[in-house]
Amino acid sequence: MRKEQIRIILVDDHKLVRQSWKMLLENNPCMEVVADCENGTTAIEQAQKLSPDIILVDINMSPDNGFIITEKLVQMIPTLKIIGLSANNQPKYASRMMELGARGYLTKTSSLEEINHGINEVNEGRFYICNEIKKHLPPSE
Repeated sequence: MRKEQIRIILVDDHKLVRQSWKMLLENNPCMEVVADCENGTTAIEQAQKLSPDIILVDINMSPDNGFIITEKLVQMIPTLKIIGLSANNQPKYASRMMELGARGYLTKTSSLEEINHGINEVNEGRFYICNEIKKHLPPSE
């Protein structure tokens, strides 16, 4: 029996990036992108309407950045599983996202295999930080 697809909302202010991610993610038959949003306002509306399993949030956006969007989403829908997504591989970005309630952090340079793995981990209730960030974290974490 086939498992339910993981329903994903993409949040990134670059249309081309959203289209690319949608295509990449939907190559995996276990994943379905139910919405792609260019800003936090749309993301919040879509999250409330569609109840996704996962929301991938880009960090560097305006007017609201990924930190602000994550904080708002978590306050409104505490059960939501958010994964920060950024071109930035600074551990402090990942730490900040996790403090705000995100369940995972991937960089845009993570391999597709790792992205799929991270989404699955978070979907199953675990936390996930990509290897590129993990190698920069202090050993205690």
